[in-house]
Amino acid sequence: METEKDTVATFIGQWQTERPDLAEELWPIEVLARVQRMTRIIDKQLKAFMAGHGLEVGEFDVLASLRRSGPPYALTAGALVPAAMVTSGAITNRIDRLEAKGLVERVRDDADRRSVRIRLTEPGRALCESVMEEHLGHYAQLLAPLDRDTSRTVAEALRTLLLAHGDTAADPAATAS
Repeated sequence: METEKDTVATFIGQWQTERPDLAEELWPIEVLARVQRMTRIIDKQLKAFMAGHGLEVGEFDVLASLRRSGPPYALTAGALVPAAMVTSGAITNRIDRLEAKGLVERVRDDADRRSVRIRLTEPGRALCESVMEEHLGHYAQLLAPLDRDTSRTVAEALRTLLLAHGDTAADPAATAS
């Protein structure tokens, strides 16, 4: 019985035909090309999902980071940068868009008047809450072909790779949604 081939298996087969001398060295493609392709699929679906809620993915990342930070649901723009893996200018643009939508507000820090915090508004918190519930269901649908044990094994393997490549977060607010 032949198993169904995905695109990566086709690529590997082509390389094995064209460069049989590399056959034993192609194993990284089996993992990393599939991670890359799955990332593209997730990104495309997540973009469409968030658009259905009037948000861009990066905007939801900001809302989720603020919500996860706990009361008073406020962080500096600088604290939001590590989670997003973007420049401070990109965070400022996201904050500007969210502020224009009434989902966040800029407030002066009581302890240091020079510092500005980005705080969730009540509409921002309510939107984040409802989108997060649907977001979890959407992610569960993406993983539906895997059982829970397999999902945990994949998650642990990916965590090991991320840590090995320096993707650590000392601050819980600095992690993506």
